[in-house]
Amino acid sequence: MGAAYFYHLTHNPLEVVLPQLLGRALANDWRVAVRGRDAARMGWLDERLWLGPEEGFLPHGLAGGPHDAAQPVLLTTGAAANNPACLMSVDGAEVGPDEVQALERVCVLFDGHDAQALDQARGQWRLLTGAGCKAQYWSEETGRWKKKAEA
Repeated sequence: MGAAYFYHLTHNPLEVVLPQLLGRALANDWRVAVRGRDAARMGWLDERLWLGPEEGFLPHGLAGGPHDAAQPVLLTTGAAANNPACLMSVDGAEVGPDEVQALERVCVLFDGHDAQALDQARGQWRLLTGAGCKAQYWSEETGRWKKKAEA
């Protein structure tokens, strides 16, 4: 049974934090699905990952290609076709308790400067912890990640 890690982004934007978390997940030999709600936004994240530093290249693909199942990191707006061990939810993409329990880790990344994103993350926390999922809440308000809560 996995756990949900909530990342409250207040110091760095998603396009900075996501590659860091993806690198850590890949270092654990996990396949990762990054789930968003908007195909255009996922395309934008795909571009940002391709433009990252060469020495920190993150192998990935955008869902809908012929090799989705083989992607170490798959950006998607739906179900993951790459059999991930880790799911990263961005921009309020929903995650269910069954996914948390089936995967090694679920990461919920949310913008701390967006009231709607905060409300969605709080709702996800209540849903997942209410269903018995383990969860941790991490904040970077000081510029360094600090665990603020655990359930």
